[in-house]
Amino acid sequence: MELSLDLTAMLLTLMSGALVGVLLGTFGGGGSVLAAPLLLYVVGVGDTHLALGTSAAGVAAIALFGLLGHWRAGRVKWACALTFALAGMGGALIGASLAKATADDVLLLAFSGAMAAVALAMFRKPKSLGDPSVSMTKGRLARLLPVGGVVGGASGFFGIGGGFLIVPGLMAAAGMTLTHAAAASLVSVAAFGATTSASYAVSGLVDARLVVLMLAGGAMGGLLGMKLSAALEGRQQLGRRLFAGMILLVAAFIAVDAGTRVF
Repeated sequence: MELSLDLTAMLLTLMSGALVGVLLGTFGGGGSVLAAPLLLYVVGVGDTHLALGTSAAGVAAIALFGLLGHWRAGRVKWACALTFALAGMGGALIGASLAKATADDVLLLAFSGAMAAVALAMFRKPKSLGDPSVSMTKGRLARLLPVGGVVGGASGFFGIGGGFLIVPGLMAAAGMTLTHAAAASLVSVAAFGATTSASYAVSGLVDARLVVLMLAGGAMGGLLGMKLSAALEGRQQLGRRLFAGMILLVAAFIAVDAGTRVF
């Protein structure tokens, strides 16, 4: 069922896009985790799959805007970023196909579990804060390909850009700092989001009006997010914990909401 877009719904969509942009620009993820819940619980989209398909398209577009700023600042490690993104696009397509066959509340409950697991893992202090001068090697290539494929599949299944999985995945597989992983992750967020939304669009589960509004808000929020990302440079552990705390809170809310209907 198509959402009636009155002035209130339009403003809420713009604000939701702005928040997504801030988080994507700051952490390279988190925004994609929040996009679908914002459409469902704030904007008022009544269909979970429509919210997931639309949010994937919106997040992909916002990620591309945020990527430009990080590119200009020289934070994107392109060889690692593109390898990870290309490895995950096939997985994203498979994941999206599986998700469309999954009941709404079951999908949301699984989504919350994945979010919580990643958030708790990110609270642990990493063995290394990463290498700012990281470059592609055979060893990194061997690690990036399988991790990218798995993360892409999860991204497609949950209908998100996958930044909350991509950032730790890049840090673990490539040894990047949080700042560089956040920047590089936007390549995969855009690629996975575009692949996922294309699958949903074929099934008529993307609202183009909401995508445009989210992008407009996200463009504004992304500018602030890039400034926050630069401010956090050198404070990787603080950034990880703030990121993880935000994810954990959203996961708990979704679990309670979906769980009451599933059980």
